[in-house]
Amino acid sequence: MPIKNRLAEMHGEITAWRHHLHQHPELMYDVHETAAFVVERLTSFGITDITTGIGKTGVVAVIDGKSNNSGRVIGLRADMDALPITEATGLEYASTKPGLMHACGHDGHTSILLGAAKYLAETRNFDGRVVLIFQPAEEGGAGGLAMCQDGLMDRWNIQEVYGLHNAPGIPVGTFAIRPGPLLASSDEFEITVTGVGGHAATPHEAVDTTLVAAQIVVSLQSIVARNVDPLRSVVLTVGTFETDSTASNVIAHTARLQGTVRTLASEWRSKAEDRVRRIAEDIASAYGAQAVVKWTPGYPVTVNTEAETAYAVEAARAVSANVDDATDPIMPSEDFAYMLEERPGAYIFLGNGDTAMCHHPAYVFDDEAIPLGCSWFAELVERRMPTA
Repeated sequence: MPIKNRLAEMHGEITAWRHHLHQHPELMYDVHETAAFVVERLTSFGITDITTGIGKTGVVAVIDGKSNNSGRVIGLRADMDALPITEATGLEYASTKPGLMHACGHDGHTSILLGAAKYLAETRNFDGRVVLIFQPAEEGGAGGLAMCQDGLMDRWNIQEVYGLHNAPGIPVGTFAIRPGPLLASSDEFEITVTGVGGHAATPHEAVDTTLVAAQIVVSLQSIVARNVDPLRSVVLTVGTFETDSTASNVIAHTARLQGTVRTLASEWRSKAEDRVRRIAEDIASAYGAQAVVKWTPGYPVTVNTEAETAYAVEAARAVSANVDDATDPIMPSEDFAYMLEERPGAYIFLGNGDTAMCHHPAYVFDDEAIPLGCSWFAELVERRMPTA
């Protein structure tokens, strides 16, 4: 497996960085210690063009190649934030912060990009400019959008952007990618149903919001079953159902539902919203109740552009003999999608082996994947911006 020799030599050092970050997880935009660690490492590599506070707490750094005749600028992105999960791994380097854990491998992603940065800063064997993007708040905070709104793409003249994510269930040493939609959009809805509370013994004097809300839950499933093209992917889930009733003999006055809609077809985001509203409002009205729908747009579909996916595949094949270039898309969401809406680029999965899934208390990032990820970033830069 042709991992770059220098990165193989650095494996232990990069792993130590990853373990340090794992012990000190931070949430959302509150990644001050992590960002400071990143800046400290970048500075030690001799990188001087470093900007902090992009997207609140993001870090952007620039490495120039031996020449810049190509004028090409490529962005490489890693996410830094952790999750509000209590760790159950038993690792020697487990989280030191109760209730917080790097359960999605962002500590690994950050360390991989730092490793690639050290290699690229040492060799500078490319013609152009690399922009390193260390992003906060991927886990629900839309840190990628915040960085873009702070002028990330235009300020650094980024022309292409690339990222990676570890993938439990895919063998270590394997890359997986596809052109087009790779991860789903994720929008959230909240439905508040208001009726007339009462005593369970006299239901005719009430408007039972539990019954109404239950009918709405069942009917919402018809959107996927009967409104969506069977060849399209849409998932609708009602995740919470609560009422203001506190006893078994009380008919609730209000009921509240919360859920998500995920799709790989962008045009279905607005269609799904319209159907959720109409079903909820019309069913409530039919029972003499009222439904108010609050729709919160989330991350868009993560769409890999054709040419840039081919570049990513080429670099992956230079690093590993195991590359799946037509992997199936998946329905989780990823806010790298915002960067791909602004610039062409690609997102690739890096095998993490037979481990617990991401967001699980027993999830463990496989450190054997580190040199592969570092080599992919470095190989991508050197192939896209070759020296004369």
